[in-house]
Amino acid sequence: QVQLVESGGGSVQPGGSLRLSCLAAGFTFSDYAMSWFRQAPGRERELVAIISRTGITSYVHSEKGRFTISRDNAKNTAYLQMNSLKPDDTAVYYCKADRIWRLTPEGGYWGQGTQVTVSL
Repeated sequence: QVQLVESGGGSVQPGGSLRLSCLAAGFTFSDYAMSWFRQAPGRERELVAIISRTGITSYVHSEKGRFTISRDNAKNTAYLQMNSLKPDDTAVYYCKADRIWRLTPEGGYWGQGTQVTVSL
């Protein structure tokens, strides 16, 4: 049974940091590209960052330099380190596993999401 379980979300003040984790099970983790998407209320789900099977990364422009995506194939886990958080980063964050390098929110396996709230 495929499972992606996100953790690490929470509430933080502007300028703070969070580290999201995505623990995978039920498939060969190292064969999949991993990505993080987010969805704010009333907005479409959007890509935050993606990492290939071999560690190549790509970021949405506004997140580059603040967010870092990584993976540990030995632990079947993907991570999203988020620094200098802004109120606009408030959203539910989802991890996704995909057999291909895909930047859109279709296909693949999805986690249930973890809430990130940035406010004073």
